[in-house]
Amino acid sequence: QVQLVESGGGLVQAGGSSRLSCAASGNIFSINDMAWYRQVPGKERELVAEITSGGTSYYAASVRGRFTISRDNAKNTVHLQMNSLKPEDTAVYYCRIWVVVEPDIHERSYWGQGTQVTVSS
Repeated sequence: QVQLVESGGGLVQAGGSSRLSCAASGNIFSINDMAWYRQVPGKERELVAEITSGGTSYYAASVRGRFTISRDNAKNTVHLQMNSLKPEDTAVYYCRIWVVVEPDIHERSYWGQGTQVTVSS
């Protein structure tokens, strides 16, 4: 089994910054891609940013230039640094990690529990 624990988030003023973290633990053989999604009520969950095991990153157009995804492979952790936050960034943010698990060495994806980010105008 693999567990993901998210931290960070909360209430922040428009123009401010916040940092999310997601740490994976359990029967991990290796970690492939790591990503952050977000969801607002009534809408589908959307991909915000993704980073490959080689460090290549992808960003949704709405956050490009403001958000930065990074990973610490030694700690099985992914971060999302969010700058210049806007009220429309308000959402529940979820991490998602593609893990090669032991002992069967198959890739599975796991979701974090979600953390609320609220940006006030």
